[in-house]
Amino acid sequence: MTPRQMHLVAFLMTGPTCHHHGAWRHPESAVDDLLDPSRYEHIARVLEAGKFDALFFADILGLYDLYEGKYDTMVGRGGQVCLLDPAVILPIMARVTSRIGLGLTYSSTFNHPYQVARMLSTLDHMSHGRAAWNVVASTSTLEARNFGMKEMPSRAQRYDRADEVLEACSALWESWEEGALVLDKASGQFADPSRIHYADYEGKWISTRGPLTAPRSPQGRPVIMQAGSSERGRDFGARWGEIIFTLQHEKSDMQEFYADFKGRMQKFGRAPEECVVLPSIDVVIGATESIAREQADYVNSLVDTQLGMAQISGHIGIDLSRFDPEQPLADIEIEEGSRGSFDVILQGTKREGLTLGEAARRFATSELCPQLVGTPESIADRLTDLFESHACDGFVLTPTTFPGMYEQFCRSVVPILQQRGVFRRDYAGATLREHLRD
Repeated sequence: MTPRQMHLVAFLMTGPTCHHHGAWRHPESAVDDLLDPSRYEHIARVLEAGKFDALFFADILGLYDLYEGKYDTMVGRGGQVCLLDPAVILPIMARVTSRIGLGLTYSSTFNHPYQVARMLSTLDHMSHGRAAWNVVASTSTLEARNFGMKEMPSRAQRYDRADEVLEACSALWESWEEGALVLDKASGQFADPSRIHYADYEGKWISTRGPLTAPRSPQGRPVIMQAGSSERGRDFGARWGEIIFTLQHEKSDMQEFYADFKGRMQKFGRAPEECVVLPSIDVVIGATESIAREQADYVNSLVDTQLGMAQISGHIGIDLSRFDPEQPLADIEIEEGSRGSFDVILQGTKREGLTLGEAARRFATSELCPQLVGTPESIADRLTDLFESHACDGFVLTPTTFPGMYEQFCRSVVPILQQRGVFRRDYAGATLREHLRD
């Protein structure tokens, strides 16, 4: 029986910041090539050489402007700003790779299923079966306003619509059967119309007739990613997700989420192995433990208090600029409707007696995901322990320095995981879905 294998996915954004909001300021981080295709070609090659299952782009459809009622801090200080459309970048990355999965974030709230299904089917063709869709039921009012909406629908409605979007996309992807393209010059038959069908999907919010113009793609449909953490979000992921991206703070949190999520899949008629659960982690690697700690202390010193507060404000929907950064976190009074979000996002910091500013800086180093600091061996030890303790099926790795952290991880940590037999030495299949079944 083949031993269970760890899965690795790289987190990317088309801007200065991923989870570590000061990393772009590090002398070893590249930022002058943010708008250059060579940046994205290079990182795709690095991650494929490291045998990662996939890379994916998070995306934000606007500029966070809640903090102080303007976007000055988020843009001016280099926060989570997405400068480019990943849908245009991924085909560039596909051309310089042959195995690594290629994922993008696309909103089910603002985009019509026909457009989404056609674009993703095209990407799956252009990558020979490596496309993934990180489905988000968008939450931000600023994004809604960019799409002509005054405010976001309720969470329940957003996820109900997302279910319909996935149902409609599935019908469109099934509208072409295998073998529908004939391409017979001698007979003059280009396609077999009997193998092409109308979708005729009709829901409460979504309708589409079809058929899709794009023929059936190598995977049939892209791999579905999802990152919802609410009760409704977890149910959505348990129904549709093949990769679950989750933000957890500690090992016990990961184990609790993992058990809950795998259990939910049963009510949707799915086996636990049909989906991999991947918590987010940051790593700082050094030749010795003390060097690694020094490196982590330095990169963490580059975070900006205001930027951390602005980023939290965007996440919880409350302008934190009206609070004193030196105020103890435990004394912060937040409206009841956002209290839960505030507590979750700052989980693990209140008990330390931190001020709001200190908590914001802590948040700005990794968005409170684990930051693993150590030698390649000790990093591999901790990853292996989490994996073998059924806290996860692998990890979404987010960069501290870019591209150096990924280069160092692939060069020093991956070989140790391979030697221990918990991570592939080479790709067994050609498509992303096959990688996930390794």
